[in-house]
Amino acid sequence: MKAPTIYDVARRAGVSHQTVSRYLHGYQGIRPETRERVQDALDELEYRPNSAARLLKAKRTNRIGVLAHRLEQAGPARIIAGATKAARDRGYVLDIVSMTGDDAASVETALSIVLEHQVAGVIATAQTEAVLATLRSRALDLPLLIDASMVAWGDTMSANERAGRLAAQHLLDLGHRRVGYVSGPRSWVAAEKRLSGFVDEVRTHGGHVAWVQAGDWSAASGDAAWTALPLHDREVSAVAAANDSMAIGVISALERDGRAVPEDVSVIGTDDMPEARFLRPPLTTVAINFEAEGEYIVETLIARIEESGSDVAPMLAVPELVVRKSTRRL
Repeated sequence: MKAPTIYDVARRAGVSHQTVSRYLHGYQGIRPETRERVQDALDELEYRPNSAARLLKAKRTNRIGVLAHRLEQAGPARIIAGATKAARDRGYVLDIVSMTGDDAASVETALSIVLEHQVAGVIATAQTEAVLATLRSRALDLPLLIDASMVAWGDTMSANERAGRLAAQHLLDLGHRRVGYVSGPRSWVAAEKRLSGFVDEVRTHGGHVAWVQAGDWSAASGDAAWTALPLHDREVSAVAAANDSMAIGVISALERDGRAVPEDVSVIGTDDMPEARFLRPPLTTVAINFEAEGEYIVETLIARIEESGSDVAPMLAVPELVVRKSTRRL
């Protein structure tokens, strides 16, 4: 089916195609009733501006390079899904290049591949020190956004720090005072923010973080984190994990250790992966809207690419506590 044009919209609205064009370009000197008719016609015909043609006319590419890491994990994959949708809606295409975010050589190779093609800007989704260091060392003459630098809540607190604090607040509210924590890889900015938020919140309100074990975001690493603990360190009433996959691994290890969840030990995750509510017991977690994060990053980058004079983009969704049955009051 042929896509509608501004001439089709003009006929449906009963106006000239010049009026439709002016409306699409934000011209304010159009009567309210005419604006309403044009918008109704746009909606009815599901008209979408040809952004690619506009960029071509302006001699700009509509491609955005993406340096991606750990796409097998739910969080990164959902960020890319949100970014892809936002780019498509704005007439852009993502060129995704996979890399190993903890390996500087891999980051350098991925960046070189992206820059071999004509791209309007670059996004790096991996929040690791290797990525940050590599990108800082390269002088790029195009807009660049690093995921970790964009994920902010309010003026001072990152979304990841807030996620850590929410997990801690929940356990403290339930009466838990001696708790353990399974973090993500310590080279990840997101992991460090979630950890620091959790530890600070627990300590500030009279609790004690008995131990911190670093995982790699996988369920296997969550299982290994608990299994590696000396017996005396296992005397905690609750465990928080920096993502749901590691929380699942902790629950598996606890059950093998003869500990029931939540009767003996409460467990809380982070991310709210789609499967979390179907676990037994359903997993308490801190929900992070990764799709909105991806949209936020792309919208902000496009604002810089198109030099709109503002980095204003849709507000990033605030992490939210989702209480299920894997945690209980002492």
